[in-house]
Amino acid sequence: MSYSVDANLLLYASDRSSPWHEHASDFLARCITRPELFCLTWPTLMAYLRIATHPGIFAAPLAPAEAEANVEALLALPRVRVLAEGSGFWSAYRSVTDRPIRGNLVPDAHVAALLLEHGVALLYSRDRDFLKFAPLRVEDPFTS
Repeated sequence: MSYSVDANLLLYASDRSSPWHEHASDFLARCITRPELFCLTWPTLMAYLRIATHPGIFAAPLAPAEAEANVEALLALPRVRVLAEGSGFWSAYRSVTDRPIRGNLVPDAHVAALLLEHGVALLYSRDRDFLKFAPLRVEDPFTS
């Protein structure tokens, strides 16, 4: 079964000052050895680039070239696939937004819909907001 991770796990792995850095780094190291497809979304990767280089969010922000190199390293892995919106995206988005979605939930719904459109039902995340988007299965990799 293919799976995905959210931007927060990528960010924790890049932020050496994070109390979750070691857990996230170890988890991602295990991910790249799994036989299943490791699916990422462009919104996840763009969020990573935006936040990892932002001096108002990261105590020691990455240089843009360093953050981009991290993304390129992920994209070069043999079992990594990047998912993009297809013709069924809007239908998938509407299926996960059966109630009004606004604000910060919109990008989460976008990621959930992309994953479900491509048949990826498992997302590793520490962000409990993703639990709102059934039938996506969300697991916290630090507790599961």
